[in-house]
Amino acid sequence: MDLRVLRYFLTVVREESIVRAAEVLHLTQPTLSRQLKELEAEFGARLFTRGSRTQGITLTEKGLLLRRRAEELIQLADRTQEEMTRRDAVISGDLTIGGGESDAMRVVARAIREVKGTVSGDLFSSV
Repeated sequence: MDLRVLRYFLTVVREESIVRAAEVLHLTQPTLSRQLKELEAEFGARLFTRGSRTQGITLTEKGLLLRRRAEELIQLADRTQEEMTRRDAVISGDLTIGGGESDAMRVVARAIREVKGTVSGDLFSSV
């Protein structure tokens, strides 16, 4: 399953026409139709019924399910892309470090002390 093809599928759904979707996507209609047929073959199900040019397309039950899931996937992919490329993104959360008494833990403690000295606020707690 390719996100690009899911975007094509959602465009067809939004435009209610393969021809109009092809125009919006700057693809030829045969290319878009082939992509959609391959998507249907991948899922082993018809995703929509094709009507006349005036009737457009109608989603099947499987097509309705794919539309919901495709919207979720595309939204998540777009949000992830945005978060990963944002330069000022702040990564936050809890980090728990556990270990026995060893030389390695001295190195960890030293690193924590160094980081703690460079940031303000109460970032560290010990158990």
